[in-house]
Amino acid sequence: MYKCEREDEIMALLGSTEYATVEYLVKKINISASSIRRDLKNLEERGLVIRSYGGVKLAEATGKHIPFSLRSHENSVQKKQMAKVALKLLHPGETVFLDGSSSAYFVSELLPALGGVTVITNSIDVMSLLSRYDIKAYCTGGVISGDNRAVLVGGYTQEFLQKLRADAALFSVQGIHADGSFFDCYAEEVAVRNLMMKNAKRKILLCDSSKWGRASTFYQGNIADIDYLVTDRDPAPFFVEPTPKKYVIA
Repeated sequence: MYKCEREDEIMALLGSTEYATVEYLVKKINISASSIRRDLKNLEERGLVIRSYGGVKLAEATGKHIPFSLRSHENSVQKKQMAKVALKLLHPGETVFLDGSSSAYFVSELLPALGGVTVITNSIDVMSLLSRYDIKAYCTGGVISGDNRAVLVGGYTQEFLQKLRADAALFSVQGIHADGSFFDCYAEEVAVRNLMMKNAKRKILLCDSSKWGRASTFYQGNIADIDYLVTDRDPAPFFVEPTPKKYVIA
């Protein structure tokens, strides 16, 4: 097993257990304790985990970028359930914007079953996935982000999106505050999402509760301006005014 594969497996296991001992990881992944410790040291240096004596847990959010291969494992159970709920907000034959988030990716896995949907996305992973199905999908084009190698950004991406309209935009962010404002890590992705939201009839934010109160850098918007918040817990106790117009609990 390659190093990157081991790291993905470690993050997936921690996503389901929250905390694990080195011995547990050794048994699950079937490699030496010394290899596990080296992987954990690397993950800790990247701000993804916190090590303690004999064990490790997922790091609290720090606003740092997490690669897509690792983000897709973070709270994946909740995200997949949210994707099922989000699918019910869409209709056959609609045109849908999807951003480059792992939450949107999980929605894309379900779209072929909806029927007649057209997808417009700047996500390389979503395009790769949908290429296996008989589904109409448009890539925005653009340059691969230097910060997030799984998405396309820049002037070409924005110019493409300015000419399009969609029935719904599904997107996620890195953090959301109690006043309803939500933020993300990188300005270029924020600009792309702004156009998706502007040119969509319905704006659907996918945000699991691990992101409530999480800090990030660039302002993306406010829940007062979206149509649906799809999450995994009742958000009402968390928010002060304004509260979401509509929220759906997975």
